[in-house]
Amino acid sequence: MQQLTLAGADFFVIGIYFAIVFAIGFYLARRTHDADDLFLAGRRLGWLPIGFSLFASNISSTTLIGLAGAAYTWGIAVANYEWMAAPILIVFAILLIPLYLRGRIGTVPEYLERRFDRRVRRYFSVLTLVSNIVVDTAGTLFAGALVLTGFFPGLDLFSGALLLAAIAAAYTAAGGLAAVVYTDVLQAVILLIGACLVTFLAFAAIDFDWSRVVAAAEPGQLELFLPLTDPNLPWLGTLVGVPVLGFYFWCTNQFIVQRVLGARSLADARRGALLAGLLKLPVLLIMVLPGVMAIAILPPLAQGDQVFPALISELLPTGIRGLVLAALVAALMSSIDSTLNAASALLTLDFIKPSRPELTPRQLGWIGRGAILLFMLLSASIAPLIDSFQGLFHYLQTALAYLVPPVAALFLVGSLWRRPGPGAALATLIGGHGLSLVLFASNQLGLLNLHFTLVAGLLFGISLLILTVAGLGGSGWEPAPRTVWTRAMARPEEPQPGWRDYRVQAFVLLLLTVALVWSFR
Repeated sequence: MQQLTLAGADFFVIGIYFAIVFAIGFYLARRTHDADDLFLAGRRLGWLPIGFSLFASNISSTTLIGLAGAAYTWGIAVANYEWMAAPILIVFAILLIPLYLRGRIGTVPEYLERRFDRRVRRYFSVLTLVSNIVVDTAGTLFAGALVLTGFFPGLDLFSGALLLAAIAAAYTAAGGLAAVVYTDVLQAVILLIGACLVTFLAFAAIDFDWSRVVAAAEPGQLELFLPLTDPNLPWLGTLVGVPVLGFYFWCTNQFIVQRVLGARSLADARRGALLAGLLKLPVLLIMVLPGVMAIAILPPLAQGDQVFPALISELLPTGIRGLVLAALVAALMSSIDSTLNAASALLTLDFIKPSRPELTPRQLGWIGRGAILLFMLLSASIAPLIDSFQGLFHYLQTALAYLVPPVAALFLVGSLWRRPGPGAALATLIGGHGLSLVLFASNQLGLLNLHFTLVAGLLFGISLLILTVAGLGGSGWEPAPRTVWTRAMARPEEPQPGWRDYRVQAFVLLLLTVALVWSFR
């Protein structure tokens, strides 16, 4: 990456940001005494911090760096991953949030133990641990290290990744999920301000002349739905694969769901999820479009992932550059702290606590802190390896396409249909992932050439078939109470008038989503 420069005012702004983040983390450390505080914030979170934290934690692993780079390389269709979050979060609010909160679970795999058995829980826990460390945390650390090496050319990728991981681990281990969530609120605000600034200045750099963007873009680069033969994101992949990846990410991934599990009420959890869906809609405008505008502003870049840092260096004056870089770091840190805390929760609550029931909540809390530091080192070691992939976004989505479809099928059907038992659940996971290995090997050997979104859709469909056949063929199974959704669960706990009813809010969110997609169809 070209060397980017910072002035004293930029470092001052960045220093203020880090000082506030550490102050929040270590202030909340005084209220973090045991595992429940460390991993679930004492179940005291309101809807506003939940919504901002969901947005900030998600946005750092696939936006700014990854989305701007993908938009620069092949177009705005990459935004399909962003707006799709809104309808998925509506499903989450209606279907799975009441099952999770009424079960008082501490981790998402714990729901699978209540619905099926401990074997299914352990299987999914291991899968989620691997995904959180190898895909989510390592991918985010790579993005952050890439930026740091641009500003500090003497820094290598491993050192940059380790530095970011150490900072996030420090306040996460001290303040737990509460520190993660409340620093995420700050990070989300800075992130939105920074992204809006870059978008405005990028548009100003081309004299607010959209025709210049149209002239510079390649054919199809400004379209959301691309031909079936498109190598980047075919329209069929948007319809059958992107929702599968999104359902796993928003509804079953521990590092996202964890802040919902810490909600003080079902109403707060639902409103927080819908707020996150609302915040995802402008991403197309303020984080994807600048990547396309960069074609008309910047000289050709060797790698798409360099676009956003290069826009910062090219467009922003001293001081403001530091603010936007702080926003970029905020985006990265909000995901790193979330995944480290989630991975620690999985190890502590799904493996150590069941095998060592004599441990006290305070002892489990200290074990969780140690796990955070362990995963910090592991993910920082993996991060530099991502440099060999086509790009950050490609790395993240391709890995998930082979891992998550059987899980998405199990959660979706298992939460709606009582018939499948533990045997059917294990058959779905093992059979689905066995087929994943076959498809992955076939793609690598050139025997099959399927886009990863089509792979995700195909694996999801076959996993549904396995679960249905195994469920119908199995012996009678009666799941635990309140582990299968009923229509009564869709109603608010207390009657809410007009706009306060989450169902009305969900309907408005759906209309806004349709309007956005229609505008860029």
